[in-house]
Amino acid sequence: MIRSFITRTDLLRVALGWGAVVALLALHPLLAPPVPGPLLVVALLAIVAVILVCAFGVVKQAETLAHRLGDPYGSLVLTLSIVLIEVILISAVMLGPGEHATIARDSVMAVSMIILNLVIGLALLLGGLRHRGMAHNRTGTSAYLSMLVVLVALAFGLPGLIGHGGAYTVGQEIPIIVLTLVLYAFFLFRQMGAQADDFTEVDERLRPAHTAANAAPRTPIRAVLAAHRVEVLTRLVLLVVTVVPIVLLSHDMAALLDDGLGRLGAPVALAGLLIAGIVFLPESITSIRAALNGEAQRVNNLCHGALVSTVGLTIPAVLLIGMLTGQEVVLAESPANLLMLAVTLLLSVTTFAAKRVTAMHGAAHLATFAVYVLILFS
Repeated sequence: MIRSFITRTDLLRVALGWGAVVALLALHPLLAPPVPGPLLVVALLAIVAVILVCAFGVVKQAETLAHRLGDPYGSLVLTLSIVLIEVILISAVMLGPGEHATIARDSVMAVSMIILNLVIGLALLLGGLRHRGMAHNRTGTSAYLSMLVVLVALAFGLPGLIGHGGAYTVGQEIPIIVLTLVLYAFFLFRQMGAQADDFTEVDERLRPAHTAANAAPRTPIRAVLAAHRVEVLTRLVLLVVTVVPIVLLSHDMAALLDDGLGRLGAPVALAGLLIAGIVFLPESITSIRAALNGEAQRVNNLCHGALVSTVGLTIPAVLLIGMLTGQEVVLAESPANLLMLAVTLLLSVTTFAAKRVTAMHGAAHLATFAVYVLILFS
């Protein structure tokens, strides 16, 4: 029965991804900086090619699960799989040798700009051009943005005002950790429970025929899991084992990117931006495909949901590790980046206050991302 859910292509993608991870470990001495130019280019191209192949495998499983489970549960599977692995890797870096005071700040900032401006901008632009305008569930979108305004302020703004050197004091860290985790847990509890309908599509054309015609209530998630337990578990495992190599390869290529960009005189933060973009490539592809299908709320669930989870899990994790290991965790952002975060959040609230999002909204988000890249080179 399991074989009916797993194709030969799926297995080849998994084998390719993990084979590349093993190959990088074996070739580590040859890829230690400074790497010869030709070898550096070949290694980076090979890693990106493997990541792309694996990313499309993740997208396939995510879309199948989304169809089976329905939103918001389908989107949550992909979001939490990627975010949890990313949080674990950031935590592992902090627990390793060396000083990594700003790794959480830099990583989450890059992810924020990529998701809120680049991915959403592309999705709205392409989806808007195809469908003229896309309706979304404004109640669910408002919930995401409310969470982001609070979590981003706690993460990047407040430590610069009440902390020391851009970091919270120990006495401040404990309530911030508790507050962030409680707020995030309550959000998930409501999203997967009483308010699940707030995160579903509102466009009648995108609903199943029987639901649109008869307004019949959808099948409860427990009933879906009971009826399709083997398929859901199989696809979930396949999704995770396909996405792990993407994250591992992305972090392994960090040293190669630092080496190559350093020779070109590019800013150090650009490497973090590129890596964050690659880590969230499966979600980016899925979001753009959803927009092309007119599924505006799924774009919200994937993008805003990913960022809520990233901030809600990463910040408490690194603060806790900092407390236990005695490391200083610098979270306060620069004035320029704080301005871009404020502009991005204000633009997001303005965009999704509309009943229908359009290509013009997408263009505004893309322009904001371009300004952020300009700041990186300033």
